[in-house]
Amino acid sequence: MAIQAQQARPGHLVSYPRFLWRSLVMATDGSLAFYAWMTMLTAVALVGANAWANQVASGMIVTNMTDHVSWGLYIANFTFMVGVAAGGVMMVIPGYLYRNKEMHDVVIIGELLAIAAIVMCLLFVTVDLGRPDRFWHLIPGLGRFNFPISMLTWDVIVLNGYLLLNLHICGYLLYIRYLGKKPEPRWYVPFVMISIVWAVSIHTVTAFLFSGLGGRPFWKSALLAPQFLASAFVAGPAFLILTMFILRRIGGVVISDRPIQLLVQIIRVTVLINLLMLCSKLFTEFYTGGAYSKHAIYLFFGWEGHNALVPWIWTAIVFNLIAAVLFLLPAAMRSVRVVSIACVLAFVGLWIEKGMGLIVPGFVPSTLSEMVEYVPNLTEWQVSAGIWAFGLMIYTVALKIAIPIMRGEERFIAPVEVADDTPHEPPADQPPAGEASATDQTQADPPERDSGGESGRSP
Repeated sequence: MAIQAQQARPGHLVSYPRFLWRSLVMATDGSLAFYAWMTMLTAVALVGANAWANQVASGMIVTNMTDHVSWGLYIANFTFMVGVAAGGVMMVIPGYLYRNKEMHDVVIIGELLAIAAIVMCLLFVTVDLGRPDRFWHLIPGLGRFNFPISMLTWDVIVLNGYLLLNLHICGYLLYIRYLGKKPEPRWYVPFVMISIVWAVSIHTVTAFLFSGLGGRPFWKSALLAPQFLASAFVAGPAFLILTMFILRRIGGVVISDRPIQLLVQIIRVTVLINLLMLCSKLFTEFYTGGAYSKHAIYLFFGWEGHNALVPWIWTAIVFNLIAAVLFLLPAAMRSVRVVSIACVLAFVGLWIEKGMGLIVPGFVPSTLSEMVEYVPNLTEWQVSAGIWAFGLMIYTVALKIAIPIMRGEERFIAPVEVADDTPHEPPADQPPAGEASATDQTQADPPERDSGGESGRSP
């Protein structure tokens, strides 16, 4: 007797390890260009790790940071990457709040960027610690967390919380898509809504961390938090646009123009808001004057022969102005080259403005009006480059795993169970195989036909 095969329905104890294994396979399998890219990033990351090891062994004396300038290139990168992580929400808002179908299909790209950026933020904070082995002082119960008094503790909470939120959202969506099922909104939509508010909070808290330092008048501005958010909603979408261009050009991923055009429209507004806030700050600093304007004067024009940051800030302003003009051109909605140049200029310009153009001037001149300049040395550049390379490795691997699953190319194949075909003894009231009962025989034999073509009747 033929018995149909039945497909088993294994539990998560079977499917989830398989999902992890397939993710590892997809993350390590690729073309020659993929291996070359990952090899280069690995080499840069190892150089950075070696430089950081020397820094830990020898102390922060190997950097150019001093008692006067205690925050340098590491915190500059940290501040900028918090904005990039928050900027990833610009794909989440249209995709979920406004139910934009085309944006919803590629929203995973922004969420994965947020994960990689937050990991980089945590690494930049770690390398800025002179004694990273003493991090346990921040653990509640073991040390003194100083919550809610210290703004640093708020920053720790919002950054780690944002990382956990995005890990859950991306992990759940990818795992359910891998199983070939439709995600249940109750398991991820509430977390998406929370992440939208949380994205705003991470950069707001970071801005409060600076503006709350009363002894640093350069950061004491009510516009600092809005300016942080405006710049974040330029840098984040700009990086996402470049990512989608690369995926379409090199990865062969089909991405429509609509998500890119929507991000360009967002940048058109936010880049002008960022420039407006910069102009407002400059007017306040230079028109009213005063002793606290020394920081801005030093940044933009130099002070008593000290002008190490002047080329940095003017480069940033030029890049931001050119990027704003390019984004406002009609060609920005149809030309890949114009948009790519504008995104690169905006990204680099904001990296300088929100990094070296914001952190270092807060310390120069010092609270005692001493002019101690700061320029990053080789060790700091190597460590920073290593963290950037590691972050790009995380983002690359995450996209390598997510894209095949979201496109339906990678699916879980459940094992097939075939029922046992071993012959069994028939029941007592059932005749042996090959012998039919009288009733079965009567039902099986067709009625005889008479000469008149009638069936089942007497003549």
